[in-house]
Amino acid sequence: MGIAELIGGPRFAAYLQECRESRRLVLIIVAIALLLDNMLLTTVVPIIPEFLYEIRHPNESRMTTTVAPFTVTTPMAPMTDLEDANWSRGLNVSTTISPEQEKKLQRHKDLIEETVAVGIMFASKAFVQLLANPIVGPLTHKIGYSIPMFTGFIIMFLSTIIFAFGRSYSVLFIARALQGIGSSCSSVSGMGMLAERYPDDKERGNAMGIALGGLALGVLIGPPFGGVMYEFVGKSAPFLILSALALGDGLLQLLVLQPAVVKQEADPPSMKALVSDPYIIIAAGAITFANMGIAMLEPSLPIWMIDTMGADRWKQGVTFLPASISYLIGTNLFGPLGHRMGRWLASMIGLIVIGICLMLIPLATSIKHLIIPNAGLGFAIGMVDSSMMPELGYLVDIRHTAVYGSVYAIGDVAFCLGFAVGPALSGTLVNTIGFEWMLFGIAILNFLYAPLLFILKNPPTRDEKKTLVAGEKASVRYVTYQNEEDDE
Repeated sequence: MGIAELIGGPRFAAYLQECRESRRLVLIIVAIALLLDNMLLTTVVPIIPEFLYEIRHPNESRMTTTVAPFTVTTPMAPMTDLEDANWSRGLNVSTTISPEQEKKLQRHKDLIEETVAVGIMFASKAFVQLLANPIVGPLTHKIGYSIPMFTGFIIMFLSTIIFAFGRSYSVLFIARALQGIGSSCSSVSGMGMLAERYPDDKERGNAMGIALGGLALGVLIGPPFGGVMYEFVGKSAPFLILSALALGDGLLQLLVLQPAVVKQEADPPSMKALVSDPYIIIAAGAITFANMGIAMLEPSLPIWMIDTMGADRWKQGVTFLPASISYLIGTNLFGPLGHRMGRWLASMIGLIVIGICLMLIPLATSIKHLIIPNAGLGFAIGMVDSSMMPELGYLVDIRHTAVYGSVYAIGDVAFCLGFAVGPALSGTLVNTIGFEWMLFGIAILNFLYAPLLFILKNPPTRDEKKTLVAGEKASVRYVTYQNEEDDE
């Protein structure tokens, strides 16, 4: 007798079996896993910078604290008219910095330095995920998708608990890095599972658009959720709520997916063959450059807003809201639309729009001015992600073998490269060339990369690839034969 029959009897067991065969329920489980993972990813964005600042500057109650002006009055002897005129001229040309200005300058310097530390912490998750993906991808070929998926839940739960109770930079750094392993398991397994359950290219695009919508919803909810909870309840509260939600997702996986070893019947393509495929690399590169800009903004934009606008905690979280909402719209819209108009074209347009929006962000002087460029940025990233993720599965179908773990490991590596390089470099770049030039630089990279996507318009199939290689070999043999005849 199985666990399901023990819990609810034969009818419940039959209902569970029906659920396990449902593609839609698998899609929901993957979407929830991506939602919770990305909620954790972005909930820390408005929390960590200020929390670390408060740890290192315990005498200041919050990062947005302003120094109250003060005056020092000393008794002065009466001055002659000539002395009074000389004193006035000296006052006008004086370069003495007031205590208030000195404290503001010191605070500005501290905030810039804080950007480096926060950027490294944010990047640690992506770097660890980057290292884990080449292991998780081939592993799914040997044991299936369900066990790595459940492992991702367990690791995410542990990471969330550490975030809730961590009180030092090193502990929070470990929590962020640990999340990278869980994210690798969830992302690679989830996308591979969907590609396997939805073999039709159009249906696959729709399914992945919905799954990425879960990712977008996590990105959407995370920053305002973290900012508001931190402001009014405390640091631990948002992470404890996330850990409770993660437990529910783990229970759902346990009942429906039934984690077990499932070997792939077809011979999977080697990681070397996939990495050496230029079409797969171009698709993956689009994902990297599309996400690098928003990754650079995560640690630097809240601190830039504090420094230039005096933004409160909730404003730092809410500023990412337009990008998250539009990303949610973009992924769901271009899942099916990308298939119709050409995924290469949707991604090319997306990269150009991303570049334009990144150049507009430093021009903002208030939080209102950030709404349009952030919304455009999120929508355009949604265009690229929802087009290139199913494109990776399509390229494997037509050019290799329909086994998807490794190709989505590459896709996740591409995603992680953006979120590893972006935050890691943002602090250093802000410190050296400034916030504005950092965003102008990544915008120019997006403009330069966009034309390469034209190559994906008509990628050759496996048979065409074999024919081309055979033709090249025949050509080489013919040239060799001609040279031999000429020598004779």
